[in-house]
Amino acid sequence: MKKSIVTLLAGVSMVALLSAGCANTEAVKPEEAIVATNPEAKVEPAKPVDAAEQARLAEQARLAEEARLAEQARLAREAQAKRAQNVANSTSAAVVTEPAVESALETAYFDFDKADLRQDARDTLSKNAETIIKSLGASQIQIEGHCDERGSAEYNMALGESRAKSAQKYLTTLGVKAENLSIISYGKEKPAVKGSDESAWAKNRRAEFVVK
Repeated sequence: MKKSIVTLLAGVSMVALLSAGCANTEAVKPEEAIVATNPEAKVEPAKPVDAAEQARLAEQARLAEEARLAEQARLAREAQAKRAQNVANSTSAAVVTEPAVESALETAYFDFDKADLRQDARDTLSKNAETIIKSLGASQIQIEGHCDERGSAEYNMALGESRAKSAQKYLTTLGVKAENLSIISYGKEKPAVKGSDESAWAKNRRAEFVVK
């Protein structure tokens, strides 16, 4: 009886050892390599662009080209407007300059009932000749003869013409081209100063110069 119990215990121990060994063996199994797997990614061929998409892209290209052409046209208009403005400015400058030159032509004065040139008139005509030659070489200059209020209208018309001719002749001797000079007489019709005294009359006996 005692022997049977010992044998039974030995068997139980053996079974326990075997179970432990199996457990240890199972525990020390080498780690299996873990390979990360992704879902299969299928590479699909590009889908052909449908007709609607092609039409949309074509419309975008057309609009871009129209915008480019419109911008070119705008720049061309601006450049043309700028050129036109430059021309206008140049023309305005020319218009402004001519009166300035004309105002530089001084008036020559005469003695009562005379068409002869005084020394001061000769000096004035010398200055005018220099201005005409330098700045108005291609312009027409009209010489206006004037008189004071004394005497008849007919007499003063003739006297005014004589004064204009005297100025014209002297200018040609100074180098001004005769074809650029013309004369006219206003007699006593256009006084420079109103009045009936010597100070007014002296200002009205004159030859003036007008750029045409």
